[in-house]
Amino acid sequence: MNEISAQQPRISFFNNPNVRSWLYQACLVCACALLLWGAVSNASYNMSMRGIPTDFEFWNRIAGFDINQTLIPYSSQSTYGQAFWVGLLNTLMVALISCVLACAIGFMIGIGRMSSNWVIARLSTVYVETIRNIPLLLQLLFWYNAVLKPLPAPRQSISFFDVIFLNNRGLILPDVQGTAHVTSFGLALCAAISVSVIFAVFARNHHSKTGVRHPIWPVACACLIGFPLLAAGIFGAPFTASIPHLRGFNFDGGMRVLPECVALIIGLSLYTASFIAEIVRAGIQSVPSGQREAALSLGLPHVHILSKIIIPQAMRVIVPPLTNQFLNLTKNSSLAVFIGYPDLVQVFMGTVLNQTGAAVQVIAITMLIYLGLSLLTSALMSAVNKRWTLRERA
Repeated sequence: MNEISAQQPRISFFNNPNVRSWLYQACLVCACALLLWGAVSNASYNMSMRGIPTDFEFWNRIAGFDINQTLIPYSSQSTYGQAFWVGLLNTLMVALISCVLACAIGFMIGIGRMSSNWVIARLSTVYVETIRNIPLLLQLLFWYNAVLKPLPAPRQSISFFDVIFLNNRGLILPDVQGTAHVTSFGLALCAAISVSVIFAVFARNHHSKTGVRHPIWPVACACLIGFPLLAAGIFGAPFTASIPHLRGFNFDGGMRVLPECVALIIGLSLYTASFIAEIVRAGIQSVPSGQREAALSLGLPHVHILSKIIIPQAMRVIVPPLTNQFLNLTKNSSLAVFIGYPDLVQVFMGTVLNQTGAAVQVIAITMLIYLGLSLLTSALMSAVNKRWTLRERA
């Protein structure tokens, strides 16, 4: 019996869908590369014709200007590169502190909106509806010009236990510096953390096998407090504190936090917290009401119901939009230029750009920095979200 094999029609090379797909993509890549090359060439030619620098030679030149708040050693004889690091660290400090405060305030306000107490629920609602509907820039100007600037002069400073002072020049705090024994203190702290983690793992495994509970937190607190104190008693004090005191028309000793920094942290924290509060409220409402009713029927306290049952399940809904708020907060910190805080934009895109004229390089570096910070934040929050998702499935 003869088998008749059907011959498939041959497809020409350019009629092959896969070939055409790769060909279209290659053409698109080439077109984008040509456009980018043309833009870079045109910008380089125009910059060279007008005497605008096209390299990064300015990075190692002496800056010649001072910065009133630095986390690393800096003077007017430092380079533009060092000025960049000062601005970047100031931005990171404000962003990290504001993210922590905004998260704490937002969770409290969001839980408060779900409270059965009429006063707490209404005050939380007023806070959210008021703060999130006022532009952030206006709030920063309010905190700086209407709240912090009218504070008294240094001689009439508001004193807290004669250790912390608040005036129109900033917040004066004790300055803590490490001694030669700080290494032993750090080793003792690392040992305390290691012992606490090992004991926590042991206690959980033993509880799952025998049902016997062990005091994890008391043991951890005892280790974290006892080990460093023991090291300090044996080797000596790891830190020394410089207490500020009034001398003439200003304070001597201690450390000063600029009013601009305080206003920026307060404004960013309160503004972002109003959005986080709504995210937390939505996350709590996403948990089925039967979970709370079952916990109440077992006689669990309201605090344990919220911390052990409701919040862990709500985090699956809370974490993804919370990432957007952290990203917005970091990018909104660039508004510090309007109140004179020396962040990355004010130092690098303001002073450095005006002095060097290297606009393209400065703007490109600043854009890459904010892009990198956003991608890093997204990656960290994605890891946190994955952890909560796996915990819920488990």
